[in-house]
Amino acid sequence: MSAATPTADNSLRSDATVISLVGFAHGTSHFFHFVLPPLFPWLMRDFGLTFTQVGAAMTVFFVVSGIGQALAGFVVDRVGALRVLYGGVALLSVGGLLYSAAQSYPMLLAAAAVAGLGNSVFHPADYTLLNRRVSASRLGHAFSVHGLTGSLGWAAAPVFVLAVAQALGWRAACMGASMIGFLALGFLFANRRTLQDAPRILPGDGARHRGGSFAFLGAPVVWMCFAFFFVAVMAFGGLQNFAPPIFRDAYGVTLAFATTALTAYLLGSAAGVATGGFFASHGQRQDRLVAYALSAAALCSIVLASGAVPSWSVVTLMAVMGFGVGFSGPSRDILVRRAATSTFGTGAFGRVYGFVYSGIDAGLALAPLVFGPLMDAGHPTYVLWGIATLQMLAIVAALSVGFRSRTAAVPSTP
Repeated sequence: MSAATPTADNSLRSDATVISLVGFAHGTSHFFHFVLPPLFPWLMRDFGLTFTQVGAAMTVFFVVSGIGQALAGFVVDRVGALRVLYGGVALLSVGGLLYSAAQSYPMLLAAAAVAGLGNSVFHPADYTLLNRRVSASRLGHAFSVHGLTGSLGWAAAPVFVLAVAQALGWRAACMGASMIGFLALGFLFANRRTLQDAPRILPGDGARHRGGSFAFLGAPVVWMCFAFFFVAVMAFGGLQNFAPPIFRDAYGVTLAFATTALTAYLLGSAAGVATGGFFASHGQRQDRLVAYALSAAALCSIVLASGAVPSWSVVTLMAVMGFGVGFSGPSRDILVRRAATSTFGTGAFGRVYGFVYSGIDAGLALAPLVFGPLMDAGHPTYVLWGIATLQMLAIVAALSVGFRSRTAAVPSTP
C-alpha cells in the first residue's frame, strides 16, 4: 500500500464525517420548521384563531430567524461556527418546551420567537463549516447532503408531530420535539472534535474587497442572491403552512390525503436534492440548472392551480414539483459560494451566507401574511397561482446571480 493511500482515505472519511454531522444539525433545524404547522387545527381550536393568526406564529419565527441570521454571520466569523451551532440547537429545544407550556396566543408567539432565534444560526454556521472543512471537489455533494437532510427533517416532523398529537395531544407533541432537539445537541457535542473550526481565513485568501465588515452589502450579486432566496422560499412557505387545507378545499379530498400530498412534495424534494448533487459541481452554468428545475416546478404549480386534473394526480404532481425544487438546491448553493468567494473571499463566509440566506426567513415570514388571507377568503387555488408566479421570479433571479458572479470573477482570473 502506498503512503498516499491512507491520506486520501482519511481525507474522504473526514469529509464524509463532517458532511454527515453538519447535515444532521441542518435536519434538526428543518424539523423544527414543521413542529407548529401540523398542529394548526389544534391551536386554532384551543386559542380561537384564524388561518392568518395561527400562521402569524410562523411569521414571528421566521422574522426573528431572518434578523438573527443576518447578525449570526458576523458572530460566526468572530467566535467560530461550532459554538454558534450549539447555541442554535439549544434555543430550538427550549422553544419546543415553551410551545408545550403556552397558555395563550401571546405566549405561543413568544415561544415562536425563541425558536426562531435558535433557527437563525444554521445557514451561516453550517456553510462556514462545510466550506472550510470539506474538500472543494466534494462541495457539490456536501451541499446536496445538507439540503437532503433538511428535506428529511421537514418530512419527518409532520409524521412525528401528528402521531404524538393524535395520541397524546399537541402539548405532548411539542414536548417530544424538544426532546429530539436536546438529543441532537448531545450528539453534536459528543462529536465536537470532528467539527472544530478551521482558521477563520484560509491562507492566501483574504477578502478581495476592502471597506469594512459591511462592504459586502454594496455588491449587487449579494442582493440578487437574497432576492432569489426570498421569492423561491416564499413559494414553499405557501405549501408549508397551507398545503393540506388547500388540496382539501380545492379538490375535495380528505385532510389525510392532502397531507400525503405535502409529504410527497417533501420526499420528492429530498430525492431531487440527492440527484442534484451529482450535477452541481460540474461546469460554470449552475444558474441554468436552477432555471430548468424551477421551470418544471412552476409548471406543476400551474397545472394544480388550474384544477384541470383529477384529485388522484395531486400527490404525483406535488412529488414532481418537490423534485424540481430540490434538484435546484445544490446548484443554488454552489452559485452562492461562487458569488461570495468571487467578491470577498473565504474570510466573509459567515456574514455573506448569513445575510443571503436570511432571504429564506424573510420569504417564510411573509408567506403566511400573504397567503393566509387568501385562505380565509376561500380562495385556495389563488395560493397555487401565487406559488407558480414566485417560482418564475426565482428563475429570473437565479439567472441574474449566475451572470453577475461570472462577471465578478473575471477580474481575478490570471
